[in-house]
Amino acid sequence: MVFKFVVTISLIATLAAALNFKRVTCPDGVNHASHEACCAFFALRDDLQENLFEGECGEDVHESLRLTFHDAIGFSKSGQLRGGGADGSIIIFKDVETAFDANAGIDDIVNALEPFLTRHLVTAGDLIQFAGAVGITNCPGAPRLEFLVGRPNAIFPADDHTVPEPQDSVDSILARMSDGGFTPAELIHLLASHTIARSDTLVPGHKAVPFDSTPFTFDTQIFLEVMLEGVGVPFGINSSVGAEVDSPIPAAGEMRLQSDYLLARDERTACEWQSMVNNQLLMQENFKSAMAKLAVVGHDPRELIDCSDLIPQALPPVAKPATFPVGTSNEGIQQVCPEPFPALGTDAGQVTQIPACPNGDLSLDECPPKSTF
Repeated sequence: MVFKFVVTISLIATLAAALNFKRVTCPDGVNHASHEACCAFFALRDDLQENLFEGECGEDVHESLRLTFHDAIGFSKSGQLRGGGADGSIIIFKDVETAFDANAGIDDIVNALEPFLTRHLVTAGDLIQFAGAVGITNCPGAPRLEFLVGRPNAIFPADDHTVPEPQDSVDSILARMSDGGFTPAELIHLLASHTIARSDTLVPGHKAVPFDSTPFTFDTQIFLEVMLEGVGVPFGINSSVGAEVDSPIPAAGEMRLQSDYLLARDERTACEWQSMVNNQLLMQENFKSAMAKLAVVGHDPRELIDCSDLIPQALPPVAKPATFPVGTSNEGIQQVCPEPFPALGTDAGQVTQIPACPNGDLSLDECPPKSTF
């Protein structure tokens, strides 16, 4: 009798779960979603992949991920700064926000994404977070991010100075992030994005200057290389705004942000930084949870609709652990955290060569041209 009762309860629970996860047929008659609000994003996903990202972990992916942060951090718990968080204000009020110093160069991706708003019935805030989540699935080793739908369009621009800058002090950066709702640890987790980051504006006369030696792979090299002793700046040109410090491999064209350098050596954040060296799974988990929080800044997640199943599975990580670039070693690690540093190998070869293009070409001039639409 007890057994029959337990089986009956189990069947009821199973049926209830099935009802809760009932999928709807989208208006296109092809796709099925967990909620009708998700349907518009099937076509948007395909449009982004085919006409913007082109299936590569290229510059538009890098810039789309940057945009998720620059839009969402426009928020202030204290009310000292004005901003609605992840609301698309950086697109809707682009003439205002792209003029801020901290948003230098972001107008390229804003202009690239804007036409998608006219082709798809989505809001600017949803578009920005969706593009970031879809884009990084083209980068080997990236996590599959959560995606919620329902952000209303911004009705006013965010204030200037909501985005921390690389020349700011650690105290200033942590204070700004705290006012935006993030702990020091969550800040370091978000900075995993720098594994695929490059700068078009910080080094005068040079574009696509990478922050680590593997700018098209979502791996932990950024956390290792930032901890190495610096020996010079790439191209012999220092940042005109004081945002750059010496890089460990300047001859390869790698730059290093002052903010990354300081955060990796500050007692409040050094252990969090070091913990992700050669720990791909931890970096993925940390970044996924921090991005889930970033994507809903200024919103009540309970009022949004989960459409995460539209995000493709990311490419798997490369089968290579973190390694010291040629000419560097454990002796160059500037360690503040008392935890043991992992034992790592060193890359073979005479020099470190950083690809300039997703296909491995070493010169920007050799990168295959992007299609137009």
